[in-house]
Amino acid sequence: MIRIGILGNIGSGKSYIAKKFGYPVFNADYEVSKLYKKDKKIFKILKKKLPKHISSFPIDKNEITTAILSNKTNLKKIIKVVHAEIRKKMNLFLKKNKKKKFVILDIPLLLENKINNKEDILVYVESKKKDIQRHLKKRANLNHKLINRFEKIQFLSSYKKKKSHFIIKNNFTKKSVKKGIKSVLNKIL
Repeated sequence: MIRIGILGNIGSGKSYIAKKFGYPVFNADYEVSKLYKKDKKIFKILKKKLPKHISSFPIDKNEITTAILSNKTNLKKIIKVVHAEIRKKMNLFLKKNKKKKFVILDIPLLLENKINNKEDILVYVESKKKDIQRHLKKRANLNHKLINRFEKIQFLSSYKKKKSHFIIKNNFTKKSVKKGIKSVLNKIL
C-alpha cells in the first residue's frame, strides 16, 4: 500500500483533489466533525478542559470556534485531545485498506503533527490566492479569524512545497485536476 499525503493551504482544494484520486481517502476534517457529533468520551474530555466553552452534547461547532478564538492555548488543548483520537481512526482506516494499491491521507496538519511516514508520497495542492479566496467565500459560516488562527499553526507553503514529491496546480477546473492526478499516479507507478 502506498500512502499519498495531500498538503496545501486552507481552501486550496485538498479534499476535492483527494477524492479525485479514486482511491480510499482518510479525511481528517470529516472524522473530527463525526467525533464532535457522536463521541461522548471526547465531549467529556473537552468539557473538562474547556468548561467555559463546551456545554452540550453533541458538541456545537460554534462552541469550538468560540473556544479557539477566545484564547490561543485553547486550540492546542483541542488538538491534543482530538488528534489522539484521529490517529486511532487513521490506523483503523489503514488496517482496513491495507490491500489497496493506494490510500489518500487528507489531513490538514499532516506534517505539523508528524502524522506522515518517511515513505509517504507527499502531493502539494497549489492554488492562486484569488482562486482560494473565491473558493473560501462559498463555504458556509466562513470565519476569517478562525482561518487565521489555523494558518498560524501551519508550516509555510514554501516548506510544504519543498517537502512534497509532486505539485498539482489546482485552478478549480476538473480538467487541470484530472491531468495533475494522472501525472502523479503515472510517475509513482
